Amino acid sequence: MEALTGLSLVIIIGVALFLILVLYFIPVRLYIAAISSGVRIRIFKDLIGMRLRRVPPSIIVDSMINATKAGIDVHQGLLEAHHLAGGNVKKVVAALISADKANIDLPFERAAAIDLAGRDVLDAVKMSVLPNVIETPLVAAVAKDGIQLKAIARVTVRANIDRLVGGATEATILARVGEGIVSTIGSSNTHKEVLENPDRISKSVLSKGLDSGTAFEILSIDIADVDIGQNIGAILQTDQAEADLKVARAKAEERRAAAVATEQENVAEVSKQRARVVEAEAEVPRAMAEAFRSGRLGIMDYYQLKNIQADTDMRDAIAKPEDKKKEQ
Repeated sequence: MEALTGLSLVIIIGVALFLILVLYFIPVRLYIAAISSGVRIRIFKDLIGMRLRRVPPSIIVDSMINATKAGIDVHQGLLEAHHLAGGNVKKVVAALISADKANIDLPFERAAAIDLAGRDVLDAVKMSVLPNVIETPLVAAVAKDGIQLKAIARVTVRANIDRLVGGATEATILARVGEGIVSTIGSSNTHKEVLENPDRISKSVLSKGLDSGTAFEILSIDIADVDIGQNIGAILQTDQAEADLKVARAKAEERRAAAVATEQENVAEVSKQRARVVEAEAEVPRAMAEAFRSGRLGIMDYYQLKNIQADTDMRDAIAKPEDKKKEQ
């Protein structure tokens, strides 16, 4: 009896483990839910095959049920392949359902590619139905009269399903719109033209086709706010005047230094000439002594020379004006 009891316990445990294993590989609840929803699915090839391929049957079956109830035919193999590629099966199916209800042509392959590209395909479909409004940062530009203007624009965009893969993001839209605002303000003759007609900015920017190559379609560009900034032209003119003044001062200082240097050179040259004269005058007594010794100059010649010099000094004194005589 004890042997039979032990054998029965082993059999019960074995049957329990077998049932647990079978229920793990064959999710009965999912199978019943799929059959009752009209989803064609096989136990051994599909449900057990998903377990063996390490694909969660609940994700695939629930997605197929949702797609079938929405009237969308989705192949099981495509869903499994997308899951194994790292995609979000539930979000892709939800995007397909939303696109179908909104009459947007969105094949499964394109939705899967958008999802694998890292974009939220469901949000993209929602943005195609309900456009999104993005606001640019404060953009500062200067009109031709030198007055700075600061503008903020609101851009209404709609997702372009066909260009979501490989298309530029919202940052590119904002950068292009900011560039268009700067170009439009910069080409205006006066800042008053922009303040009087701010819509000319939106019309000019919108006509440039800024959504080319992006994942969005620009519906409208509205100028939310325009403020007057600094008088950049006056500031630049003031800075230029100060720079010109510094240059003029530097050139004047250069000319003054050159004049001082020239004057010093002239003074040095005059000093040299005076030194030569003094040196020459110092040689006169020596020459006269040498002339006396050699006999080329006599005593009478010397007195005659002195008389001539005295007569010359007297004539110079007579020829001087009275005021100079008083100074002497």
